[in-house]
Amino acid sequence: MAQTILLMIQVISALALIGLVLVQQGKGADAGASFGSGASQTVFGSTGSGNFLTRMTAILAAIFFATSLGLAYFAKQTVQSGDIQFTPSVKTEKANTSDLPAVAPAPVSALPKVDMLKTETAADAKATLPAVTQGS
Repeated sequence: MAQTILLMIQVISALALIGLVLVQQGKGADAGASFGSGASQTVFGSTGSGNFLTRMTAILAAIFFATSLGLAYFAKQTVQSGDIQFTPSVKTEKANTSDLPAVAPAPVSALPKVDMLKTETAADAKATLPAVTQGS
């Protein structure tokens, strides 16, 4: 119940915060208002709306952060109490290997020998490569 109320408060505060940020004018708008172009467009009087909107933004941001912390606390309590059950959506079955033919591993003597310490020169590499003939 408390978690649902906190979630509702968070969604409302987030939407209000987005709205308040979009309503506010940027810092560059003050330069135009000083020459008389923006003074008549203010809703909150000739002094401007900076103080009111700034305070409301700070209050809504604090509410948003507090509800985020509260929801994180509730999520932690839910996980620790074991209320969340993990059930895989894919059923895994063990493969039936009885009908597969048995394959013996390759003997070690069949593997090529590699000398890791030997450094090969370009002439050695050329000598071991098959000759390539150009066709017509």
